[in-house]
Amino acid sequence: MPGKPNMFAAIEKNLNAGAELVRFISDDEFQDCTVPPYHSSIGCHMRHILDIFDCIFAGLESGKVDLTARNRCTDVETNREACLAYLDRTIDQLYALDDVDMDQLIDVTDDLGLGPVTCKYTLGAALIQAHSHAIHHFAALGYVNSSLGIALPVPEFGYNPTTPRETAIN
Repeated sequence: MPGKPNMFAAIEKNLNAGAELVRFISDDEFQDCTVPPYHSSIGCHMRHILDIFDCIFAGLESGKVDLTARNRCTDVETNREACLAYLDRTIDQLYALDDVDMDQLIDVTDDLGLGPVTCKYTLGAALIQAHSHAIHHFAALGYVNSSLGIALPVPEFGYNPTTPRETAIN
């Protein structure tokens, strides 16, 4: 796959922006779940983002990725060091795929609200979806941070690269 180095670099850059946020905030801010309407902490969002990548890595050998089989490790939600270790492990696992064919077909299962659905994906498509999913959650975290009065340490945090911008990001 010709774009694999760019894909891996983009995913790493995005995940590293999440790591910067985790390092930037306090333990209390990381665990704060007071922002309505969902009352999800920054830690909960980070754990969820990384669990999606983990599901992909866990299903590679069998060719069956189950996005409903997330670990949901509460330690990652409440402990910034555990979250940073999970982030580092995720990036390491990503680069361990350097010699893996991104066009290989895998079965991806998720529950869309009415029960499990399984579709064929390429591994590359699954990683692209996980990356877009992370950006989406980072955008939600932008709202959480704003509500908590926390500045974002990375100006493009939560912005999809294709999002038109009226003004330049500082």
